[in-house]
Amino acid sequence: MSDHLAEIGQRIETVRQLGAVVNAMQGIAAQRAHQARALLPAVRRYAETARTAIGQARRLDEPLARFPARAVGGARGGLILFGAEQGFAGAFPEQLLDGAAADMQDRHILLIGARTATLAAERGLRIAWSASMPSKADALPALATSIIDALYDYLDEVGAVPITMAYPVWSSGKGVSIVRASLLPLDLDTFPASTADLPPLVNINAADLIGDLTVEYVFAQICAAAVETFVAENEARLRTMATARSHIDRKGEALRLEERLTRQDQITSEVVELSGGRHRRE
Repeated sequence: MSDHLAEIGQRIETVRQLGAVVNAMQGIAAQRAHQARALLPAVRRYAETARTAIGQARRLDEPLARFPARAVGGARGGLILFGAEQGFAGAFPEQLLDGAAADMQDRHILLIGARTATLAAERGLRIAWSASMPSKADALPALATSIIDALYDYLDEVGAVPITMAYPVWSSGKGVSIVRASLLPLDLDTFPASTADLPPLVNINAADLIGDLTVEYVFAQICAAAVETFVAENEARLRTMATARSHIDRKGEALRLEERLTRQDQITSEVVELSGGRHRRE
């Protein structure tokens, strides 16, 4: 029985160590989600600034034929898909692929997230370009820059084709939902024109100005999607680790109960044995 008691003690220690690992992962995920959320207001203000500037530039008299509101040729274009970088997030990586399955047909796919990229390869999906999600929120703007470079390399090759994004957003009540957004080409009619009395003073022609502002606006949209994805993955990991923590706590309690009962049985056996020996001597 002493061997069994020692075995239970080892199992309790293993569960305790596992709980410490889960606690650490919870802490890291919570910190990362908090840091990423702190970036969202600035990213949204940046996007709104670019949007306002494009609306002001619409008032210029020069033609904007270089920036058609609709793509030509009926090409389906490209998809920027934001996914999971790591595991230990429950079904989160699979949810992203399943949710975007219809959008991935016959698309030039730019995929962000190593874990989702691995799952996509296992499903036989063709990925044109991929990148890893950084481990720190401060590195997300650099990731957005890399995506912009890959995107415009593709557009330089194929011309004006539609580009869409699909990325996860986390809400405390619903968990993960997939957001789809049209990125390019811009429909300038959706950008409200400025109501100022005079058009803005510029030193370049309207087409070049709107082209530059479009890059800034697209960058801001991609950066916002990257931040939302970063938050969603870490929130999903938090939920998964919370569930694991609950299971570990129950398992630990069950093992401690088993340890107490086993020790009681051992003590009872020893008392009975001692009592029987005394009676025999008498």
